[in-house]
Amino acid sequence: MPAKEVSPELYIVTPVYNREELLGRLYESLKSQTDLRFTWIIADDGSTDGTRNKAGEWSGTEGSFPVILLEQENGGKHRALNHAVRYLRDKGKQGDLVFIVDSDDTLTKDAVSVIHSYAGRFAGERESLGLAGFSFLRVNENGEVNAGSFPKDEWITSYREARVNRERKLGDKAEVFYLDILEKYPFPEFPGELFFPEDALWMMISGPHPMVHINRPVYICEYLDGGLTRSGRAKKVRSPLGMMYRSKVYLEDKKVRMPVRMKMLLLYRIYERFAAERGGKLPEELGIRRTFAYWVMGLPAAVLSQSFRK
Repeated sequence: MPAKEVSPELYIVTPVYNREELLGRLYESLKSQTDLRFTWIIADDGSTDGTRNKAGEWSGTEGSFPVILLEQENGGKHRALNHAVRYLRDKGKQGDLVFIVDSDDTLTKDAVSVIHSYAGRFAGERESLGLAGFSFLRVNENGEVNAGSFPKDEWITSYREARVNRERKLGDKAEVFYLDILEKYPFPEFPGELFFPEDALWMMISGPHPMVHINRPVYICEYLDGGLTRSGRAKKVRSPLGMMYRSKVYLEDKKVRMPVRMKMLLLYRIYERFAAERGGKLPEELGIRRTFAYWVMGLPAAVLSQSFRK
């Protein structure tokens, strides 16, 4: 008798820091899902308000889905995500899925159902295609797609080709990754820095692993004051090594379009200046070859670095 196929688990991971007033909206959104086959992981990043207590009230088996609270000292969203993946490494299994959902956003009522449906459809092809996961659409509360849909549905291609090398940018989407992919590619962590750009990691994954890009909305977002999107500039300036690492990832990928690589070279120079001002010793692995363009772009980098302070 053939072994019974075990369905993959879906882990919705929410890194959170001082979001007591907003977390309840996401909680209600999860309770209203038409498919409750998921576990909610709340990765608390050292909150100092009532976030930890509120999340603790929900932990255990709440209704029809489990809620797990993970706690750490404040270290940034990327460290909270690494913490969650390490926790799931011992709990999960091959083919399980991780959906990162921010604390100030919500999901469409059929989000979990849609994710399970596509995961099932592509389960047989996952290994042969080397899939990293799935990319769905984000919409605002009026149902408008963020920066446009993919040029074709169920488009199997890399993050690089879908999101970086296009003339018309598609904006943020909703990525669902296989757990073992995130285990293989943890977020880099630099001492004293609380921010690391997610796109750098998606680019690293993009090299060997394509994704299925699907024109179905599953994620409802609103960029609020205090969120990473709105306060991003200050966070980036205070995390120059992580930003330099991001540029390095793009610069070393020869398949990235030259205009993008030139922009990343300029950004590398800008954040190198911030790193030096902070008294940070640049790690050896962050060094890039000192080409003529590197030195030529030094002057505009010095000028632009001043605008980043505003």
